[in-house]
Amino acid sequence: MTISLRRCFSVCTLMLLVLFVTVNASTKKIELNSRLEESRPQRSQNSTMADGSGEAWNRHAVEDPENVASMVDESIRNSTARRNLGYFSCSTGNPIDDCWRCDRHWQLRRKRLANCGIGFGRNAVGGRDGKYYVVSDAGDDDPVNPRPGTLRHAVIQDRPLWIVFKRDMVITLKQELIMNSFKTIDARGTNVHIANGACITIQFVTNIIIHGLHVHDCKPTGNAMVRSSPSHYGWRTMADGDGISIFGSSHIWIDHNSLSNCADGLIDAIMGSTAITISNNYFTHHNEVMLLGHSDSYTRDKLMQVTIAYNHFGEGLIQRMPRCRHGYFHVVNNDYTHWEMYAIGGSANPTINSQGNRYLAPNNGFAKEVTKRVVTANSAWKHWNWRSEGDLLLNGAYFIPSGAGAAASYARASSLGAKSSSMVGTITSNAGALVCRRGRQC
Repeated sequence: MTISLRRCFSVCTLMLLVLFVTVNASTKKIELNSRLEESRPQRSQNSTMADGSGEAWNRHAVEDPENVASMVDESIRNSTARRNLGYFSCSTGNPIDDCWRCDRHWQLRRKRLANCGIGFGRNAVGGRDGKYYVVSDAGDDDPVNPRPGTLRHAVIQDRPLWIVFKRDMVITLKQELIMNSFKTIDARGTNVHIANGACITIQFVTNIIIHGLHVHDCKPTGNAMVRSSPSHYGWRTMADGDGISIFGSSHIWIDHNSLSNCADGLIDAIMGSTAITISNNYFTHHNEVMLLGHSDSYTRDKLMQVTIAYNHFGEGLIQRMPRCRHGYFHVVNNDYTHWEMYAIGGSANPTINSQGNRYLAPNNGFAKEVTKRVVTANSAWKHWNWRSEGDLLLNGAYFIPSGAGAAASYARASSLGAKSSSMVGTITSNAGALVCRRGRQC
């Protein structure tokens, strides 16, 4: 009996040892394959998707905004529980950063970022399901026939791509950088500036993630031919000089970027765009920061849903953080340390849900109000649903609410649970483009 037990124990021990070695070897193989895939530049072949051209792929990015809104609402309802952050959680209170930043090997698992989204843009997968494309050339000599290895060549391709950068670079674009669907621009581990020229246009596409860029000093450009896919280029009229322009697009996530000093807006979302999250960004030195909604008469924006979370609105800002029309806007756990005119404005009956933000008013006694109803009579805006819940109002700041106080009125402007405003300083302390080093926590 004793011999049988010993024999059984020996066999079980041997089996466990074999299992451990097998799993360990598989893990190392996966990490090695990831490292090889990331380091290998992807040379695109100007091919189209199997189901048609790039234009067909993108044409109906937001053809049915009601359906997009329903899909986002269902996703939020099904995600009421805090995500399982697993081994890598830092417990900082910022659920996006806690999801990936504490992993020392983040560079081998870059695409985990696509699973860390929050808010109305949480379903944006970017280029998660595609290959890596390594940008090695900062040039932009020919917007119609971009060279392989350039950022423009990467973003126009008709297939999902996760775009990374070989080294630090400043990219001065001759014309708008027109993105195709299912792309991630991931500048982690490098210092990449889009500056002193045209900037980024997200037009009639879907599933875009932009992470880790410095976007500044953007200029008006246009009246030129620009390529938007391997099979199409066309005439572009004058662009306003926005940092990031979102036009008729859905499932967009703009995270951990530093934006400043552009000719028009830093981020604009118009013409039926929806399912957008703008998070962890650092905005500075600009007048009209963010426009959400095309015009008071453009009613297609009534279904727009945008989450603005964990951003730092910093020095040198004047107004529009954001300025909203129509639609539903969740402004949550942001740090407003500077404005000269107002922080949040709107017209055309937008629903604004402000939760857990920190508003520090300027010393100017005439600019203490957080809110501004733009060119609208009191008799009209008093029915708009604007609320402040759990916000920290400092230095005389005040928020004028309006409309219904019932929580049900804000159901379509609620996209995640707000943290206490006392945590805002910690949550937003690393807003903007991060300094990440391989082999270290980011």
